Amino acid sequence: MNEKLYFITGSQDLYGEETLKQVAVDSKVIADYLDSALGDTIRVEWKPTVRNSEEIIRVCREASADDACVGVITWMHTFSPAKMWIKGLQLLTKPLLHLHTQANERLPYDSIDMDFMNLNQSAHGDREFGFILSRLAIPHEVSVGFYRDAAVVSELRRFAQNAKSIAFSKSLKVAMFGSNMRQVAVTDGDRVESQIRFGWEVNYYGIGELAKRANEVTVLEIDEKMAEYRKAYDMDARSSESVREQARYEIALERFLAEGGFGAFTDTFEDLFGLKQLPGLATQRMMARGYGFGAEGDYKTAALGAVLCKMAEGRDGATGFMEDYTYDFADELVLGAHMLEVSPAFAASRSKLEVHPLGIGGKDAPARLVFDGVCGDGVAVCMTDMGDHFRLVAAQIELVRQPKSMPNLPVARIMWKLKPNFKTGAAAWLYAGGGHHTVVSTALTMDDLRLFAKLTRTELVVIDESTNLTKLQAELNA
Repeated sequence: MNEKLYFITGSQDLYGEETLKQVAVDSKVIADYLDSALGDTIRVEWKPTVRNSEEIIRVCREASADDACVGVITWMHTFSPAKMWIKGLQLLTKPLLHLHTQANERLPYDSIDMDFMNLNQSAHGDREFGFILSRLAIPHEVSVGFYRDAAVVSELRRFAQNAKSIAFSKSLKVAMFGSNMRQVAVTDGDRVESQIRFGWEVNYYGIGELAKRANEVTVLEIDEKMAEYRKAYDMDARSSESVREQARYEIALERFLAEGGFGAFTDTFEDLFGLKQLPGLATQRMMARGYGFGAEGDYKTAALGAVLCKMAEGRDGATGFMEDYTYDFADELVLGAHMLEVSPAFAASRSKLEVHPLGIGGKDAPARLVFDGVCGDGVAVCMTDMGDHFRLVAAQIELVRQPKSMPNLPVARIMWKLKPNFKTGAAAWLYAGGGHHTVVSTALTMDDLRLFAKLTRTELVVIDESTNLTKLQAELNA
């Protein structure tokens, strides 16, 4: 694990060397504790106390230039005049968390004196720092509490996961095989602005690039993939030729994406020249490895899926591409699926590897994994291009068991309930302009998305138990 957070403690020269020595000792203790507590997620690297503008500029430049540094934690042990932070903060390009803590959990009531007071001034030192962050309009997170508290450590872990995903986002490359589905609006977008805002480098590649690599795959390589499939899934031997074609595509995709350093990709059933099938199984398995995917040229969902998969690393649960496909109005349920591409991370049990005709695209019947989905709390989120800004629309959902079997539905699926209820949740999504393609996650929460939106300065529309349509429309029209 190379990613790290800088731990920067602020003070000044006013208090003398003895106090500054103790500041250094205390801040090192806190940084070391957080490094240990967050070790499964990220490293925390202690930095020497900064006492003046020059030292602050130096460490902020270092953080911004260090590729391994994905974010910064700041803490004011003593009072640290904020004007000396201005130039450094203006140079800082990494996400920032302001930790409002103390070296001591309790006051030493019997011995407290002015020396103790001068040393332990976070209560007002952090207010000075908070003011300058607000004045400079720097997006940041605040965590309040004793640094050893479980709640504080949890907040710092969420920040670390967000910071890692933002760093990943800034270097993300997306391969578009083909272009956007003809005449479709919501999946289109400004790729230049996407790169400016989020770092997503999105470029078009002819499907022939993938077809060429597919034709280079050897019989032995396909045989090895087939052995993986037989071990992992229930497969009808009669479908082997169609499945072998998907194995060819999976190997080709692996190579193309690895060679180009891509973290996400799209395709479209309208442009499959040189391929016999729409990649189904191949795409499903790539998503299960953390690659972002968007159908019909939906690069925004592909990129968002990759970023959220990065954010969810190390957590239980599934994250992947989804589509609100159809409803059960009587039971107020949403059936989520797609033509083929649902990640097997959502499978509630062992998947079936099946071959069925695809009614659109004019190609051979493709192989795909078919399964019923997991249950539990989750979020559904999409990225929309509103012309002058990007908007994240995020809904709290409850994934549920399907009421009855669906023996004739030849695709993987999940089902969920909307919050606060079906009517309000569905209407709110429409008012917000949310698309039909989403990223669904049972690993992430709305708090994760709120933090991501804040740190990236992205508008966020939340649909949850507290959603009121009248209030929501007023906010959208403000």
